[in-house]
Amino acid sequence: MSANDPHRSVSISRTSAGRFVATNARGGTLEFGSGDDTDFTPVELLLTAIAGCSAIDVDIFTTRRSEPTQFDVVAEGDKVRDEQGNHMGPIDVTFTVRFPEGDAGDAARKVYPETVELSHEKLCTVSRTVVLPTEVRMHVAD
Repeated sequence: MSANDPHRSVSISRTSAGRFVATNARGGTLEFGSGDDTDFTPVELLLTAIAGCSAIDVDIFTTRRSEPTQFDVVAEGDKVRDEQGNHMGPIDVTFTVRFPEGDAGDAARKVYPETVELSHEKLCTVSRTVVLPTEVRMHVAD
């Protein structure tokens, strides 16, 4: 699979009760579970994917100008159970990124808020997929 190939896939295998391992097309693995231990849950992975996708965008654009002195991102929201079923309520992603004093830091600070917005509005495939109406189809294999 090349970076230009638009198809993405992961496979998931059960390793024990409430525990799973995801494997990507490049052979990378990630263990997750139902929340009975320290492993990430699927909802936490969703938050990680949303924040991580935009963090990568912001990192690419700002570090062309200056290396940050701090780069932290928090994604959070409440799990809701209502007439629509289980889902997340509004998800807030908060960036705390600092740059050193000087011309390079000033240049990074200038593009930083614009890049966060551009990531959310156009670049980040993960948050764009969540925001847009995206069909998810479930299948049962023979």
